[in-house]
Amino acid sequence: MAVTTAITGDEVVTDHDSPVAALVAFYRGFNHRDLNRVAASWAPTADIAMDNPLGGIKRGWPEIEVVYRRLFGGPARVYVEFHDYSLIVSDAMFCAVGRERGELAVGNNRVSLAIRTSRVFQRIDGRWRQVHHHGSIDDPALLRRYQAGVAGAAAGR
Repeated sequence: MAVTTAITGDEVVTDHDSPVAALVAFYRGFNHRDLNRVAASWAPTADIAMDNPLGGIKRGWPEIEVVYRRLFGGPARVYVEFHDYSLIVSDAMFCAVGRERGELAVGNNRVSLAIRTSRVFQRIDGRWRQVHHHGSIDDPALLRRYQAGVAGAAAGR
């Protein structure tokens, strides 16, 4: 069953051990450009992987961190909320499959975002840690605008 309430990262969490709490923590870090919080959501292992519209496939935190640093360190602002999602949960892992909607802002230029997203978390040392993320943009024109907007902002254009 799909959950319709969006996760923005600003939710008040009462069950800190829940999959939703892990998602809230990640989106709080992402939407507030907090690299330390984002890093804390990822597992500290070499086999983690991220495949998204900005960085292609990255493996291990050092490669993944480069993508977040580039995004958080430039003038481009990306805000997304996770919605229309479902959770598949076991004792040791959970998978969140849904959509992100939001906006890329570079100065006065705005691009509305629509991204298909999956995130996989594993319980490591008693807490949920992200081990995989995949994000895709269906619309080729939107994908080009998003990539160009972030690249242009990073290059100072």
